[in-house]
Amino acid sequence: MVKLSVVVPFYNVQEYAPDTLSSLRANAREDFEFLLVDDCSADGTPELLTRAARELPGAVLLTHSRNGGLATARNTGIDAARGEYLAFLDGDDWLAPGHLSRVLAAIEGLGCDFVRTDHVRCEGRARSVRRVPVGRRGEVLRPRDAILPAGRPTSVDYPYAWAGMYHRRLADRGLLHFTDGLRTAEDRPWIWRLHREADSFAVVGALGVFYRRGVSTSLTQIGDVRQLDFLRAFDQVLAETADDPEADILLPKAVRTYCAIIAHHLHASERYEPPVARQLRRLGAAALKRMPQAVLDGALDSMDAGRASRLRRLRRRPVPAEATV
Repeated sequence: MVKLSVVVPFYNVQEYAPDTLSSLRANAREDFEFLLVDDCSADGTPELLTRAARELPGAVLLTHSRNGGLATARNTGIDAARGEYLAFLDGDDWLAPGHLSRVLAAIEGLGCDFVRTDHVRCEGRARSVRRVPVGRRGEVLRPRDAILPAGRPTSVDYPYAWAGMYHRRLADRGLLHFTDGLRTAEDRPWIWRLHREADSFAVVGALGVFYRRGVSTSLTQIGDVRQLDFLRAFDQVLAETADDPEADILLPKAVRTYCAIIAHHLHASERYEPPVARQLRRLGAAALKRMPQAVLDGALDSMDAGRASRLRRLRRRPVPAEATV
């Protein structure tokens, strides 16, 4: 029986994949499987994965005939997974030896739907610990209770799929799949859905995921139109949250977060290609007009003056009728 399935998408990461694969080997057990998803890489990544499929215990190689993006690649792995539990890792990150076994022991001991863990962010030679913004640790909690308050970071603002482990019953309920085709912010609708609909979770002190920040092939470093998928992602968050029985309580958090992300992208728009920067402003203005306006007023009033002013100017911008993502 497979106890744990680990879904690992790869796309053009030949420089980093050896570290990732080596760390999986240092976590291997007879009851673990590693679902290596090649998302139609065009560099030396496929050769590395072909060799890993022969040499890494529990490795299963899955390949895409066309590039679908991280969300779609993760779904391919989820669909093939046989484990009682699931976990994720990205193809340019790595794990400490034995990390997966420690997290598995924690979630089995707690008996909850999913657990979240801290991680180490790696930027060049610099290392910094990023913690789940939940104060109570090692205790089973109600995920819905970890969404609020609106005015400070909470568990839904820590969306990293690879920072945790998930019971198969979540996949069986349709809660683990990502929105196909999203090229960025794919984890935002995902983490909100988990916290609205799962029954239980916990934060555990297992620091063992190393997240490589600033990789040149990452979409966070690329200024093309794919970056604008965050608008589709947050439109989905708003639409699904608006259908929730507690929408009046949860929407202020969703709207404020969406506003903060729009403001962040506006502030960083100089790194975008000029047509993409113009499209960002046009689509951002349309997004503000789609939001519940009374909730938006409250969100802007709660933000610092700089971001609020930037967003209010954008809100006043005329929007063509065809301005959709």
